[in-house]
Amino acid sequence: MNLPWALLLVLLSHGQLLPWLRIVGEPSLNDFYSEAQAKLFLQFYEQTAQVVLNEFMEATWNYVTNITRRNQKNMLQKEADRSQFMLYFGTRARMFKTDHFLNQDVKRMLRKLQNIDKSALPKKDLLEYNRLLTYMETAYNRAEVCLDEGPCLTLEPDLQEIMATSRDQKELLWAWQGWRDAVGRQLRPVFEDYVRLSNKAAQYNGYKDMGALWRSEYESDTLEEDLEQLYKELQPLYLNLHAYVRRSLYRYYGPELIDLRGPIPAHLLGNMWAQSWNNILDLVLPYPTKAPEDITEIMKIQHWRPEKMFEEANLFFTSMGMLPAPPAFWIKSMMEKPADGREVECHASSWNFYKFNDFRVKKCTEVTLEDLLSAFHQMGHIQYFLQYQNLSVIYQEGASPAFEEAVGSAIALSVSSHKYLLARGLLSQPHQDSEEEVNFLLGIALEKIAFIPFSYMVDKFRWKVFDGTISKIAYNQEWWNFRLKYQGLCPPVPRSDDDFDPGAKFHIPANVPYIRYFLGLVLQFQLHEALCEASGHVGPLHQCDNYNSKVAGKILGDLLKLGSSRPWREVLQEVTGESNISTKAFLTYFKPLMDWLVTENVKQGDTLGWPDFSCSSEEKITSKVSFLGTDTEPEQAYLGQWVLLSMSFIMLVLILALGFRLHYLEKQLLDKDTLTLPYSYFLGIAMEPHQAARKQWLLLGLCCILMLCCIGLLIRIVTQNTMQNTEKPP
Repeated sequence: MNLPWALLLVLLSHGQLLPWLRIVGEPSLNDFYSEAQAKLFLQFYEQTAQVVLNEFMEATWNYVTNITRRNQKNMLQKEADRSQFMLYFGTRARMFKTDHFLNQDVKRMLRKLQNIDKSALPKKDLLEYNRLLTYMETAYNRAEVCLDEGPCLTLEPDLQEIMATSRDQKELLWAWQGWRDAVGRQLRPVFEDYVRLSNKAAQYNGYKDMGALWRSEYESDTLEEDLEQLYKELQPLYLNLHAYVRRSLYRYYGPELIDLRGPIPAHLLGNMWAQSWNNILDLVLPYPTKAPEDITEIMKIQHWRPEKMFEEANLFFTSMGMLPAPPAFWIKSMMEKPADGREVECHASSWNFYKFNDFRVKKCTEVTLEDLLSAFHQMGHIQYFLQYQNLSVIYQEGASPAFEEAVGSAIALSVSSHKYLLARGLLSQPHQDSEEEVNFLLGIALEKIAFIPFSYMVDKFRWKVFDGTISKIAYNQEWWNFRLKYQGLCPPVPRSDDDFDPGAKFHIPANVPYIRYFLGLVLQFQLHEALCEASGHVGPLHQCDNYNSKVAGKILGDLLKLGSSRPWREVLQEVTGESNISTKAFLTYFKPLMDWLVTENVKQGDTLGWPDFSCSSEEKITSKVSFLGTDTEPEQAYLGQWVLLSMSFIMLVLILALGFRLHYLEKQLLDKDTLTLPYSYFLGIAMEPHQAARKQWLLLGLCCILMLCCIGLLIRIVTQNTMQNTEKPP
């Protein structure tokens, strides 16, 4: 017997279901689905949901920390149980007409319970959908890129380390292209079916498509307009950073790879997806003589381990008077890649097992500053779980998905401060001068500002896929159109619609909405500013450190305790005094850097943006073109074409001269008695005059064909030259 039904029978046998199922007399539908019965219904859900969800989470955890067919089979079975359970309660929740209900909490819980996502699909479709999702995520997790002679490399840590540390553009290109070919081409054939079934699930839930269902989580009718406004307010920051980084890369790689008025090749920015650029800080540092201390190296010298990184994050939260991670967390979490050969999913994530104090993180942690900040981000999720675990299962999630992402990142802003790093022994210089401050802020900007357009466009792209605006034949083309439009990036090699580069990003095959990261990016600064004001910080926002601030901890803890029990705008209003997500704190944080970037870009005469460029201009990065059957540099091939054309024109003149002479000789031949001309010569061979004339005409014909080829070559050169000129900005 399936688990949900077994639990329901257990409850029934103990008399706990009977009050809801038994109505005295002849009940009407209004009696059966009254507000009082709704409260009982929600109690029944609560009593069974924790068991069902816990078993599903355990099975999923077992699979992602040990990818085997057996664990996959068990996970799919528990997923089917969970879906059946959610379908049962979700469909019955829809039967309650809540318009006349007085208890707002009951109305909110029923409304949230009605959205059952993929569980609404018919059984056959659900099985297919689950198999698709598992296939896509497994393909991503198992993908490798193999050397011609040598081992195969995984994404974490091998390929990511190459992207972060290599400065050889050919090696970067190998890793960049290899990962996309290994993952994307596996996912391309099945993605259309994934889109179809996603939309079908959304429609069963009452939404037009899956994008609309995802957006509904934000409880806003103006979400898309609000997102566009936030993006426009932040865009000047990104454009100035892009222009500055582009010039710095131009200095390093030269004009062969970088056009000072064009997009940046996507493989040169220190990250597999070019979403964060902090790994190329050494190439773009404003004041190289005042380079910041290498915190990653200091951590290694001090013998930091992955567990210590999470302990440091836990210590920060407890210093603010918040809850410590429970003992089971340290035992059950996967904080580094197992050394026993298991295949695992390395993508960092935090897990709520719907069981008292059972929370875990999964991350293949490396000892780096980047992973230290990531550990703080994950511990933000864990703190959220700890704070709201006493709420109903229905409310055990963030006020919005953006809040879930913003909490740990807001704390990480304190961790990034010079004050905190100095106090924790990760820096030795007690003060920063103005130039060191610019270097510091640029390092933060390469992570935060660089992420603005990427975090915005990933779901913009998917929403248009779901609503049919982007057709299946144009997935890859439109993906790069979006990346050019918003990020000013192009692929380093030509890509086709046989490729599926969106699939190279985990959240696409894992079916994880992404706009939460854009909103969370903005919200983290808003929360950081509110906590800093509460803790009494005076001075620039980027110097604030909330470590040991019990006042800030109380405010943050009160926010987290609410879970999703109240609309996120109300929660935000209580913490910040504003009911809308605002870019003000973000802009305030980076104002000193923005002033410097604007001055520097004006001084260098740099163009903001990439006017009139398309990604076709990136074909020059392929380095070689074919000319007369050999691979050569584009400039050499172009010169060779002109030399060949010049030689062809010389031959054309000779052809015309030969034709004129042939006509003259033939006319002489007709005017004289052929007996007086016993023979003629053709190419030094004596023969009858008429035979010589025929062969000369044949030679002229061949020469005319060559002349036509010359004209065709001229047209091609002129056309290519015109296209190149139109692709360049004025």
